[in-house]
Amino acid sequence: MFHSKLCSRAGKHVDEIDGQLKKFQKELSAGTVSLVLLAVLGQSRQPLYGYQIAKRLEQAGEGVLAGKQSALYPVLRNLEGAGLLDSEVEPSVSGPPRRYYRITKFGREVLREWIAAWNASRDSVDKVLQGEV
Repeated sequence: MFHSKLCSRAGKHVDEIDGQLKKFQKELSAGTVSLVLLAVLGQSRQPLYGYQIAKRLEQAGEGVLAGKQSALYPVLRNLEGAGLLDSEVEPSVSGPPRRYYRITKFGREVLREWIAAWNASRDSVDKVLQGEV
């Protein structure tokens, strides 16, 4: 009886830790998706459509999108609405038309500032995590 209660508690504890980790990852992702989308488009020599952007992020690892490609599109629309991206729809031979995105001059200026802010934040967090505070 004691063993089953202990296992039950341990299982619940693991579930609670997993839940907290997922919540933290969601909060962290919310703050970085715009940055990485702009960075991917800033590094590309040609316009990209959503699936291409998602594949490039996937190559970087699970952190940013964690398999949620659909989360890209509202962020891309917001970035375009803010003047950071331009887009145009082009026909596709293998399916529906595709919307291709490219970073604007203003987007490149904003990206430089966001990268500086990210670097400063990352450095500060790293100092705390490494016990340097």
